[in-house]
Amino acid sequence: MLKLLKHCDVYAPKHLGMRDILLADEKIMLVEEEIRGYEGLEGVEVIDCGGAIVTPGLIDIHVHVTGGGGEQGYHSRTPELNLSELLQNGVTTVLGLLGTDGTSRSLENLLGKVTALETEGISTYMLTGSYQYPTVTLTGSVLRDIMLIDKIIGAKLAMSDHRSSTITRDELTRLASDVNMGGMLSGKAGLLTIHTGVREGMLDPIFDALDHSDVPIETFLPTHVGRNHKLLDEAIKLAKMGGNFDLTATGPKEGETAADLVKYCIQHGVDLDHVSLSSDGNGSQPRFDETGRCIGLTYVSPAVLLFELRRGVQQLEIPLEDMLRLLTTSPAKRLGKEGVKGCIAPGADADLLVMDKELQITDVFARGKRAMAGGELRMKGTFEA
Repeated sequence: MLKLLKHCDVYAPKHLGMRDILLADEKIMLVEEEIRGYEGLEGVEVIDCGGAIVTPGLIDIHVHVTGGGGEQGYHSRTPELNLSELLQNGVTTVLGLLGTDGTSRSLENLLGKVTALETEGISTYMLTGSYQYPTVTLTGSVLRDIMLIDKIIGAKLAMSDHRSSTITRDELTRLASDVNMGGMLSGKAGLLTIHTGVREGMLDPIFDALDHSDVPIETFLPTHVGRNHKLLDEAIKLAKMGGNFDLTATGPKEGETAADLVKYCIQHGVDLDHVSLSSDGNGSQPRFDETGRCIGLTYVSPAVLLFELRRGVQQLEIPLEDMLRLLTTSPAKRLGKEGVKGCIAPGADADLLVMDKELQITDVFARGKRAMAGGELRMKGTFEA
């Protein structure tokens, strides 16, 4: 089945202006100023976008698809994520991972969940490991997990956080080396995503490992680096050395949000190809009183990505194509899927969003299928009502 999208204001994420887009099954076939000869043919669905904005589907590279949390006991574990919540917020590709709990939240369950989400219609990948070191794995080693399990493109770890295992430089270097080697031998990204806290030292373990090893700087991806400006400045230093970092969308709150931090990065000369923005979807959000006692729990929705996108463009006057890079081309590079995911170009996967001028999503295409039309979801999870 072919789909011809007419009169699209294309952000690829670079602004291309008005274009037509031809989709063939799961791929983009053509992107041209005008595509003729297909209208009226049997097996061709023509969709007039009427000048609406068309962007790549969003890529969320930090999602607790099987749920997160647990820091206040078993009752505080958050639920699994449903397909519909991803699609209605424009997310067509996810990287699933574990969090603090790598025991009751298993890699086996994570593999099952990302496989289920892919079967239901979106593109999925996952990381082995969790916060702890030695790292939990499926096959007995990180390198074997990456090489032998198709979905696994790298590993997860925590550092500079009271919940981490206080990993040494040698342990971090060995883990990063295994991740890099697994990626090389399997043709995958070889990504080590590092949950980063604000304990003394912050990103020092990464800089130390880089100074004392030959592990490529691109292997390391510190995330949650917007906790304070000191940590963000260290991440900016890493990016200017050729490394990458990930900001966590906060959604509505008092003071700075992630969009403000994006503007800060731009003002400090950071190449946005080295910065991604993720949701921490279904990660827990405990609320504390003045004594530090937990008084309530909620969890994060992927909707925070669209909040930051709109805030960046509409309130902070960041160009749409720049905000989109954080959610499309940059995370695609972290996944090792540059040119396949996160872009609108011939040969790329047919993951597309149609938005109105207020950046409200009206249509979603996931791997070529129309998952949302006119604001109504067409695709839902197997057991969703």
